[in-house]
Amino acid sequence: MVSSLSDRRFLITGGTGSFGQTMVTRLLDAGAAEVRVLSRDESKQDAMRHRLGDDRVRYYVGDVRDYDSVSKAVRDIEFVFHAAALKQVPSCEFFPLEAVRTNIVGSANVVDASERAGVEALVLLSTDKAVYPVNAMGMTKALMEKVAQAHSRNNVTARTRVCCVRYGNVMYSRGSVIPLFIDQIRRGVLPTVTEPSMTRFLMSLSQSVELVEHAFHRGQPGDVFIRKADACTIGDLATALCNLFGVPAKFNVLGIRHGEKLYETLASREELAHAEDLGDFLRVPVDSRDLNYALYFDEGNVERGGLADFNSHNARRLSVAEVETLLLALPEVRAQLDAAGTAAVPA
Repeated sequence: MVSSLSDRRFLITGGTGSFGQTMVTRLLDAGAAEVRVLSRDESKQDAMRHRLGDDRVRYYVGDVRDYDSVSKAVRDIEFVFHAAALKQVPSCEFFPLEAVRTNIVGSANVVDASERAGVEALVLLSTDKAVYPVNAMGMTKALMEKVAQAHSRNNVTARTRVCCVRYGNVMYSRGSVIPLFIDQIRRGVLPTVTEPSMTRFLMSLSQSVELVEHAFHRGQPGDVFIRKADACTIGDLATALCNLFGVPAKFNVLGIRHGEKLYETLASREELAHAEDLGDFLRVPVDSRDLNYALYFDEGNVERGGLADFNSHNARRLSVAEVETLLLALPEVRAQLDAAGTAAVPA
């Protein structure tokens, strides 16, 4: 358990991304002694350095694929948040080995380097696409979770607590669909919707940070933490944005892209059978049995047959008006509306 973020030393891999930048700011506000950012993009690091202007932030140019660069960045660090990843489904479909090298091998490098450096806690960021994965991005994230869980099984006396968080779409994160839709709407182009009935979970950046902090403070080795979330259809999301920007709710339907699913799952029925309900969160503990299966007798779980997956089709579905309200809570959306001269009020 971690009681405070103040006067502590942190490393964030992929720290120039949407989550990383939000987390860095959160840690600085909480009084962190040092926050290290490890990423490949020196240009984004330079922009971040000028924007923050805080000498508690130290920047490391490197790649999680390279163990040596991770090892140097994690030296003397107390806590690590692992956000570096290849996240785009289509690009991972075309270059699956690149996803393997970053999402699996790179994550294993972070786990191993953290353990050797004596890090107290490591939280790895996963995705709903890791549950019943059908694409390379989800498959590699699922194996990232397995790497974290294997560490807890094989190192029961390890100093480093390694756990994961899993969440759905983070609204207005880099590469997500909301900035794309807004850009298209402002340019007078019909939003490009893959499949209007497709559903996705929605979460703000601040909620994703809260989930990571929850795991950071309360996680046990091998845990997977999930934040319960509402969902909406992609068609309703596009409609809500069109309404906010005062344009007709029309869009160009492209069809489902490579490796995409009609809906995503945050927790499988198998996981829910032994998950702990923590209100806004779910905790899925690791199956800590070893390979001596003959020592165990399985009588079955009579409740499992009545369980259903927690997915974006059966989660609470937001109406168009509710999506509009949610979008207006995002500073980035409000800034775009101000720039467009649109004074939008949710229906």
